[in-house]
Amino acid sequence: MHSAWKWVGLAGVVGVAAGGVLVGRDVRQRNAYTPDDIRARLHQRYERVQSADDSSEA
Repeated sequence: MHSAWKWVGLAGVVGVAAGGVLVGRDVRQRNAYTPDDIRARLHQRYERVQSADDSSEA
């Protein structure tokens, strides 16, 4: 029975480590954007929403 708990614990540690890797990668990708990149992306999203609203009203 001790062996089973050892494997469960090891799986938990591996899961936490994998989650940390994913979070770290996401943070690095977010920090890679410059303020101008973010502004441009927000403007693109806004234009898409506005065009979708205009087409649904017609």
